[in-house]
Amino acid sequence: MILPEEYQGINEEELTGRIQSVRDRLGAELVILGHHYQRDSVYNFADFTGDSFKLAKDASEQKDAKYIIFCGVNFMADAARILASKDQRVFLPDIYAGCPMADLAPIGEVEYAWTQLSKMTDIKEVVPITYMNSTAAIKAFCGANGGAVCTSSNAKKIFEWAFTQGKKIFFLPDEHLGRNTAFDMGIDDVVLWKKNTEYGGLEKGDVEKSRVVVWNGFCHVHTIFSSDHIRDARENYPDAKIIVHPECLREVVEAADASGSTEQIRRYVDKAPEGSTIVVGTEINMVSRLAADNPTKTVVPLFRSLCPNMFKISLNDLCWTLEKLGEVNEITVDPQIAKDAHLALQRMLDFGK
Repeated sequence: MILPEEYQGINEEELTGRIQSVRDRLGAELVILGHHYQRDSVYNFADFTGDSFKLAKDASEQKDAKYIIFCGVNFMADAARILASKDQRVFLPDIYAGCPMADLAPIGEVEYAWTQLSKMTDIKEVVPITYMNSTAAIKAFCGANGGAVCTSSNAKKIFEWAFTQGKKIFFLPDEHLGRNTAFDMGIDDVVLWKKNTEYGGLEKGDVEKSRVVVWNGFCHVHTIFSSDHIRDARENYPDAKIIVHPECLREVVEAADASGSTEQIRRYVDKAPEGSTIVVGTEINMVSRLAADNPTKTVVPLFRSLCPNMFKISLNDLCWTLEKLGEVNEITVDPQIAKDAHLALQRMLDFGK
């Protein structure tokens, strides 16, 4: 649904008061989750904040809440719905807040690739792993085929587990997280499966030699960063430490001082000594918030990169969803998809960070 005209053009002070009124009325029955990339005005209303892993965990633990409002994008709200109890209801304030990376791995194309992959290697030895940034259908595919979900926080642990279950990993949908995780584990045998291409553009021998097959998806927020940006940061801030997200290109991760999930980046900055300079390669709303939260340090973006889908959710959307609670923006997931996706998500939660 599109935001009704009656909820447009309302000033922030009025929106804030109306949102708080609903929160006061519902009390513990309502939980608002806010991803790090949300704009401040929305983020400040969150009962729990964090990256996709932390918020998935938080959502799974809200046993007393009747209503879960997820201020993020649709794959996150879907995961919350899958992990919630049948008596709970989950809402996304803007149901059009999607994820282009997740869209790069449609279930039909992935199933076709799996069929082709089975002709190139022993498919019983291949473990499908999907990044949290994927559709519920892809999570279900992994759950039904003995795989799991991971986040950038626990990708290494999930990879290690996968290699106890089989000889190869088929990683979806982010090429760069898959490649960076493998390389950080000392795994060089990584091949790229090109979607919409017969046999992924690979020869049987390529697949046989590989330990990790990565799908050619990517995050436009993080692939915008380049080694030139790292070079410029070194010149402009010679004493700085540079940390980037593992969705970045391999050469960017290699050139930085550290890499980590949004939650790991937050901890890295928080623990940095007073007076230090940290250059951060991730979404600009988070970098700006880190700078505000660490006034005794200099925190600057590697390059300004905004996630427009995260930015779609406004106070207007949140107010509308809360005042019309149960009538608009509710998230539902097909029961069979939810059942199989739950298996994959639970494996992720079991391994923690």
